[in-house]
Order: sequence, then C-alpha cells, then structure tokens
Amino acid sequence: MGKITGFMEYDRETPQPRPVEERLKDFKEVYQPMDERKIIQQAARCMDCGVPFCHSGCPLGNLCPEWNDLVYRGQWEKAWERLSATNNFPEFTGRLCPALCEESCVLGIHEAPTAIELIEKTIIEYAFQHGYVKPVLPQVRTGRRVAVVGSGPAGLAAAQQLNRAGHEVMVFEKNEKPGGLLRYGIPDFKLEKWVIDRRLEVLSAEGVKFVTNTDPAAEILKEFDAVVLATGSGRPRDLPIPGRELSGIHFALDYLTQQNRLLGSKADGSQQWGKINAKGKSVIVIGGGDTGSDCVGTALRQGADAVHSFELMPMPPKARTEDQPWPFWPMKLRTSSSHKEGGDRFWSILTKGFKGYNGHVRSLTTVNVEWTKPTRRGERPQLRENPSTQQEWHADLVLLALGFLGPETDGVIARLGVSVDERSNIRTGRDYQTNVPGVFAAGDSRRGQSLIVWAITEGRDCAAAVDAWLMGATSLPKFQGVDLTEVKR
Repeated sequence: MGKITGFMEYDRETPQPRPVEERLKDFKEVYQPMDERKIIQQAARCMDCGVPFCHSGCPLGNLCPEWNDLVYRGQWEKAWERLSATNNFPEFTGRLCPALCEESCVLGIHEAPTAIELIEKTIIEYAFQHGYVKPVLPQVRTGRRVAVVGSGPAGLAAAQQLNRAGHEVMVFEKNEKPGGLLRYGIPDFKLEKWVIDRRLEVLSAEGVKFVTNTDPAAEILKEFDAVVLATGSGRPRDLPIPGRELSGIHFALDYLTQQNRLLGSKADGSQQWGKINAKGKSVIVIGGGDTGSDCVGTALRQGADAVHSFELMPMPPKARTEDQPWPFWPMKLRTSSSHKEGGDRFWSILTKGFKGYNGHVRSLTTVNVEWTKPTRRGERPQLRENPSTQQEWHADLVLLALGFLGPETDGVIARLGVSVDERSNIRTGRDYQTNVPGVFAAGDSRRGQSLIVWAITEGRDCAAAVDAWLMGATSLPKFQGVDLTEVKR
C-alpha cells in the first residue's frame, strides 16, 4: 500500500452533515463535501492486510484496497477504472449502501474501519467531474433483443451489461420516469434525482432504450429473444388490527412516492405537500428500518409537530457482541441522519389498535413486549405482551413501514405464467431463469426485499446468464454463485 502507516497516523473521518435547522428547510443532500486532501488521508488508512475481507463482505466483490491505494497516490482515473470494473453505479451505493465492506474491514477489528463508502462516492463524483465516465458502446451488435421489465438498480445493471454484450436492450417502466424505487422510494435528502438522471443519460448514449408508463403484455415474449423481470418487491406488509380502515393510516411507500413525485414535478425543486402530509400533525411511524427512517426525515421536513417511531424488536446493542464476531454483519444500533433531526424512537412496542373520530385516525393503543430466548435448538424467540404497559398515543397520521411481502404478481408476472415460491418471490434456478424459457429474474423480485448492492449484483449476474443463454457462452463478469452450467436453450 502507498502509506503503510496510514492507519496509525490518521483517524477515521466522514463528511459533516449540514446543521439540522438548515437541512430541515429543504430536501437537499444532508452531508457536505470533504476536502480532497482529507479523502486521500482516509484512503491512506487502508491497511496492507494481506487478506482483504472487504472483498467478501461486499456482494459485488469491489476491489476496495486497490482503488483506495490509487486514490492515495492521486491516480483518480485508474481508481475509477477499478471501481467501475465491479460496480455499475457507485454513485448510488456510495450514498445508499449500509457499507457491508466496512463491517468486514480488517482495520475494524481493533479501531474504526476504513471509510470505504466515502472514498467510493468521491471516486465516482471525481470521475464525472473530470469526464472519465463516458458511454461504452459495444463493438458488435448481436441482433438479439432483450426486454428488461423494471428500471430499479437490478434492471438498470442488467440492461447496461446486456447492452455492452451487444444485445439491443429495451427497459420497460410502469411509472412516468425510470429509476424504480431509487426515484420514487428514496427521499432526495438521501439521493437527489439528478444523480439518477445523469446516469440515465449515459445509459441512453450507450444505446439502452427506455419505455415508461408501460406494464408489458404477454406478447413481449414474441417481440424479444429474452426477458428480464426486475420488478422489485413492492407489496407492503399490512397491519390488520382494529381501526385499520380509518383514514390517515397509510403505507410508507405511498407517502414517500407522493413526496418524490411532487418534488420531481417542480423544476425549481420548491417544496409542496400532497394529500398525505405531516404539516402540523402528530405522526407515528410503525417500523424502525430504513423506510421508517425515510418517513421520519420527510415528516420533519414537512413540518410535523411530533414524530414517534415504533419498533417491535428490542433495541439492538450499540456495538458488536460476542455472538456476532468479525467479519460478520452485526445487528447493532444504527442511527440515521433522519433520527438525529428529531422525533423519538421506541423499542419492544406492539400496536394493538387504532381509534378515530369521524372516520379519521386520532390515536392508537400499544403495549410493551418482551422477547423470550429460545431454550432449544431450532426454536424461535417468543413474543410476550405486558398488559400493564398499555398506552394510548395521539396520532393524526400513521405510516406503516413494516417491510414488503414480495413482488406484485398480478401484472406481467401472471401474464407470462412465471412461477413464484412460498414467499411469493419469483422462482428461478441458479441460472436466474424462471420456469418460462427465456424469462429471467433478478433483484428483489427474485430474492425478496434486500439492499441496493445486492440488486446491482443480481442484475450483473443475471445479465451474464441471459448472455450465455442467447449466445452459448458469455464474457460478462459474474460473481455471486450464478451457475451457467444450468443454462440451456
């Protein structure tokens, strides 16, 4: 490595957020840029560790030590080349990924890990600013046509890889603009939409075509040589308890999608609130994951009077525990920028019912719960309610952020006759192919709700499988367990 002693000389530093009172007035990105000199110092902290576990921690197999070293040496274009060799969209993962690589960083065994995600984001932004990112056109066109249904990270990754293999690729998106949940589910303070549009310009220049406001019919199989289903996992988990029919109770994604559409509809980016809005209201978010956190940040920006977050599970420990040793991903307490902006978080709390007035929710009732530890192997923890802790909470707006149950199966999936598994995810073999010849699946629609880095990985691997199915072999890279020996025409 360029700086053998770098990890001993420099402490971990990450970008500072804008002041809370400032950022709550807009939906702009939360974190401020860092000085290039400090980025180089952070890259210098990457150790010459011999066995870089960050490779295996990252589903994409990103070559983190290599581009860290190149950044330290000031070789930004080469760093971008190494980064883009494994990751189609580092501008997305550099902003949204929970950084699995950092939890498996060898330096993280005894001190703060290398700031890999920060360096990743800086490399791609530097590359765009200095003109390194250019359309990559295939040398030869194969004459084969591939349809990709869904334009989230999995669909976009599959589309770019297949186009670079020489196939004609057309991406179908049911919404008015491409991007999937990147555009409609992620708030601008985490991912401003110009970042997506910038990448879409590159894809279009490479030859990928986009068709929006479209849910393809079964005839798509007659028009294309192969189909990739990357429709995401969009069916939200409901909460069927007394009072659920009251107005003012909404799925989190409906709330976030509306806000993203409103911001995207105004060229100046000025704020406006839709039918579902938190201004002047007492808001309760049920569900403590990333989607719930996004609801908190959005509600605070809309001017909510109060925001409470409820989580059924107990509060995780603040640090890695002995039963979750390095380099495994630890279940520890994570506090997002939204949680630091205001509101309260409550753990081990179960919502029992809603109450309303004139058909609109006005309060909800909860009890505290305890989770009993399993006494036998294979036994699951049991939930035990504490009736003496029953409490009523005022609520004008309730947002359900309880995760997702799988893809919407009554659309193109049903029309194509594609099989789903017991969890309603699309069933495929290790070659990503469904029961319908020529129809493949990737991303959340296949593996269930997951991370953006997994979606990109699946899109890349699925593209390799499709290319092999169309051409008999593939030169596209593949990483996570795709088995091309199963590919048969």
